[in-house]
Amino acid sequence: MRNHPTFVACAALMLSSCSSGPPALPEDIVGSAATCAAVAASRARSAIADPATPFTLEQQGQVIHYAMLAGAADPAFSRANANGVVTQMQSIAGRLDDEDWKALTPLCSTAFPAADLTHTVTLPEADEEAQMACYGLGEFMVRALGAYNETYRDAVVRYNGLLNKLDASVQEQMTKKDIGPDMHAERSAEKNKALATAAKLGPPVKTLDACIQRFPPDTEIKLPT
Repeated sequence: MRNHPTFVACAALMLSSCSSGPPALPEDIVGSAATCAAVAASRARSAIADPATPFTLEQQGQVIHYAMLAGAADPAFSRANANGVVTQMQSIAGRLDDEDWKALTPLCSTAFPAADLTHTVTLPEADEEAQMACYGLGEFMVRALGAYNETYRDAVVRYNGLLNKLDASVQEQMTKKDIGPDMHAERSAEKNKALATAAKLGPPVKTLDACIQRFPPDTEIKLPT
């Protein structure tokens, strides 16, 4: 049986407007992350007067972060979870009114504290672990932000500079683990594990800023003020 869109939204959000109980997040990680991504997008959009104005890099990064956190629920990073968040969020987007997202905001803060834009980021102490985390996160964000054409071009340039800086170190780590350049599945698995680690460190934009500060690219990059 095909679900009616309104039913999908109500089931996903569990809002008081859809039931007699108080607002609550879905119990599954994909549903809760998708709902919180929609909440973050609604909150960001409410502060923008011109609907044609894009989100700031930090706001867009926060929306993306919820998909990453759902993926990171699996230490090997579940792409299915991350993709599921994107799909569900699209069905929820536009259905939240001010009352809805404001009621759900504190629930999202409790469920996903690492997604709070004020969350403090501390990179792993060991350089090799930090480099892998930065690399995995950088690759993910370059792909995600690249979908927005020129909107986040400056950020993509900075992150590609970081990836270029770390590439040799990452290749060396792969070699130490006997993972050759043609072992694509194994290489992806290593990067996915690093991405799962990075997702839990805090907001991706803050995390990548910390990465760039610790591992400065060879070309000069101006960090946001």
